[in-house]
Amino acid sequence: MRMQARKYSAIAACLAILVLPALAQHVDHARSLAPFVPSPQPIVDMMLAAADLRSGETVYDLGCGDGRVLITAAQKFRAHAVGVELSADLAGRTAETVRRLNLQNQIKIIQGDLMDVDLSQADVVTIYLLTLSNDRLRPNLEKYLKRGARVVSHDFQVRGWKPTRVEKMEVYHRTHSIYVYEMPANRK
Repeated sequence: MRMQARKYSAIAACLAILVLPALAQHVDHARSLAPFVPSPQPIVDMMLAAADLRSGETVYDLGCGDGRVLITAAQKFRAHAVGVELSADLAGRTAETVRRLNLQNQIKIIQGDLMDVDLSQADVVTIYLLTLSNDRLRPNLEKYLKRGARVVSHDFQVRGWKPTRVEKMEVYHRTHSIYVYEMPANRK
């Protein structure tokens, strides 16, 4: 068992050495709020289910990476989805995947800074950012999100907010946390 874990750790380290520098050269590090680390598919499924995403609602995935949250929202939940991605390379590849899957009527990709996006149409916002990044994003969420909108954060809390639901899930030998927040009626 330990030998197998070491083997997988070595493979992951090699992939990180090969892949991350290639992705990093296409990102404006001054504006980046987190590295590209995709959420495992079981976590994506749990995030959208925990958010109680319903058909016809709109989910915004901030830092959409390869688009797996968007595609799952469209295919499994029949929701509309908007992905915001800083990396032009990732945004382009995700847009191509959306076209290939013929989901252009349900999914929109915005290549840009998630701090510059109007979130007022969002019913659900998904994030997998660092806690400090969530701190920076929080004023935008409070400014734009309507009463009852849900924010779902993978692994990192939004400080100062009390989650309405917390889910724990074991995936790839690690426990992941999913925090669900609901925007209250009386916000500042």
